Parts: sequence; C-alpha cells; structure tokens
Amino acid sequence: MENMKKLHVLYEKNPELAEFDGTVTACERGKNNLYHVTLDRTAFYPEGGGQPFDTGTLGQAKVVEVHEKDGKILHYTDRELAVGSRVHGVIDWERRQSHMQHHSGEHIFSGLVHSRFGYDNVGFHMGQDAVTIDFNGMLTMDQARELEAEANRLVWADVPVEAWYPSQEELHSLDYRSKKEIEGAVRIVRIPGGDTCACCGTHVGRTGQIGMIKIVGLKKYKGGVRLEMLCGARALEDYEKKQEQVLRISNLLSAKQGQVSQAVEKLAEEAAALKRQTAELYQQIFRLRCGQLPSGDAPLLVFEEDMPPVQLRLLVSLLCQEGKGDLVLACSGQEGSYHYVLGSREEKVDGFTRKLNELLRGKGSGKGLMSQGMFAASREEIEQVWNEGVWKG
Repeated sequence: MENMKKLHVLYEKNPELAEFDGTVTACERGKNNLYHVTLDRTAFYPEGGGQPFDTGTLGQAKVVEVHEKDGKILHYTDRELAVGSRVHGVIDWERRQSHMQHHSGEHIFSGLVHSRFGYDNVGFHMGQDAVTIDFNGMLTMDQARELEAEANRLVWADVPVEAWYPSQEELHSLDYRSKKEIEGAVRIVRIPGGDTCACCGTHVGRTGQIGMIKIVGLKKYKGGVRLEMLCGARALEDYEKKQEQVLRISNLLSAKQGQVSQAVEKLAEEAAALKRQTAELYQQIFRLRCGQLPSGDAPLLVFEEDMPPVQLRLLVSLLCQEGKGDLVLACSGQEGSYHYVLGSREEKVDGFTRKLNELLRGKGSGKGLMSQGMFAASREEIEQVWNEGVWKG
C-alpha cells in the first residue's frame, strides 16, 4: 500500500471514521456484474494483512468487496457510478468495529507471546467463526490462559493504541515485530506494555474498546500451535451461546450449571455400563440362536429383527466358529432395505460379495473372511438368490 497517497487513505488517520464524501475517479465493469470503482479519498479498508475488507455503501451502490491493486483501492460495487460524481460513503460499522477489536486483540496477544517465549506470529486470519493465530513454537492451554489473563489486564488498563509512520532514523531505533522485510515507509502500531509491530490494518483508539480477549481453541499446527481467539462483541456472543447450551444441558440432566461436566461423566459411565450389559445379553441370544441351528457345511442364511450391523457381525462370527455353515449370511432390516453380513470359516468372501451385490442391488465390501453392506431387495428375493446358489458359480 506504500504507493497510495496517505492523505487520501482516511482509515489510517482516523479508523473510527464511518462516513465520508469522495469523488469517483474511475469506474470499470468487472466480473460477476460488479463494478470496480476508485475514489480520490476513501475510508474503506481493502483486504490485507489477515484483515478482511470493509463493506458498506457508496451513494446508492452497495460495496461488497474492497481490494488494493497496483497502488489503488478498488471498491467492488453492485452498480455503476459516474466518473466525476460526488458520493457519500458509509462503512458497515459493526463489521469494521469487529475487525478493529480482533486485530488489536491479536497484536496484544502476539506481542505477549513474542515477549515471553520469543515465538513469531507466522499466520493470522479473521474468519467467520473465529480469528486464528499461528505461532512457530509450542504453547499449552494453561500457558495460553495465563497470557489471556495478562492480555485482558492490558485491555482493562485502557491504554492508547498508537499508529504512525516514523522517520527512517526513528524506525532504526525501534524494536518492532514484522513478518517480512518492508521497503519504503513503514507504519508502526504500538500498544504500550503489549506490542510494537509493523501493520497496515485498522485498530481501536484505546485498548478498552477491545472489551475482552478470549482464547477458544488451541491445537498443534505445522510444528507450532494454532490458536482460535474471539474479542469484544463476538466474544460476548460466543459466551451467550455457550451459556444457553449449558443451561439446556443443565435442565436436561437436572444438574446445577456448575456441575454439568460431572453429570455428563456420570451419564457416560452409565451408558458404558448399559453397553456392556447389552453386549452380554446379545452374547446370550447368540448362544441360544446357535443352539437352535444344526451344524454342517451347507451355506446358512438367517434373518434377525432390528439387529444393528455390529451385532450382525458378532452373530456371523460366532456361527462360523460354531460350524453352522461354511458360509453364513445374516440379514436385518425391512422389505427392500436389508443390512447384511457375509462370513466364512476358511474362504475369502470378496468374490461372493460382488456377485450377491449384483444380483440383489447391493452395496458393500469387505476383506478376507467377512464383508458387510446393504441389499435393496425383499426377503423373498434374498432367499431365492441364496438358495439357488448361482452367486457361488
């Protein structure tokens, strides 16, 4: 952005400017029925440095995107604007304010990480769900929480956020963060006690305007960590959503909000115990089922009511082990849609599975001695195909 006339880039001198007047200097038709408009002065921030573009209006035209290209700021509008006309620009302030809060919050947190651990911020993106920050070193969630507390103390101290273009002499004397080497004028953003960094983005005037900084996620990423952060209004919105969820879970479990996790753990233990009991009951059912069937090497077909695939597999495995058939096909479902499991004591079932799928409009596969899938066929069709044995040819 160094080629742009700084006096005409209004957001640099006054990022809180929500409205302005400017003259259209060019308007060209672009892709997707949008027009690329340039002005003699603008308060719209173009996408850059991890910060999204502003949106808003220019007169009656909607500004849907803003980009910097070849030293110019292009406003992508939904209608044509006459060259030479004066237009009144209005920034979508809620969107801009959120960007300012998050960009300023990122500076504070990244500055503290760099100061304490020496890590660099190697990635920064403002997404719809959260802001992500990538560091080239490891952090634990406990360390992130400590930094979060320190960052919020700086927010509540309400210190000024300074942004300026220092002289070359002054720049050489500054200790500042920068992701890359910058030629020409360098814009510095400084938050006393938090960060000094080269940055072209928009920021709040004082840290108190950030409201709060909240780390909502942390994971390993490319040899370092990726943090998810929310600030200001979006942090409050996230808290309200989670509070609503906690309240609903609390009511469902008849537990106090502060004891929801313990109640869920108890519920999980009860579910695991019930699962074990169910497995034991199924084993008893399978033993009884085996006892009802004669042993032998003939192919065996069985139908079971409302039995999930995982239990069908256990049944087929037991029937094969007990010598109830050289091949066993177990089905469960309803007319026109049956889960199936095919198993064998000794022979691979891949070829049999493909043939059965062809004959019974099936989908499924497996390796070795067992396969599973679905038949889009009736019980009568399955029985007829199985009894004819053509699938073994």
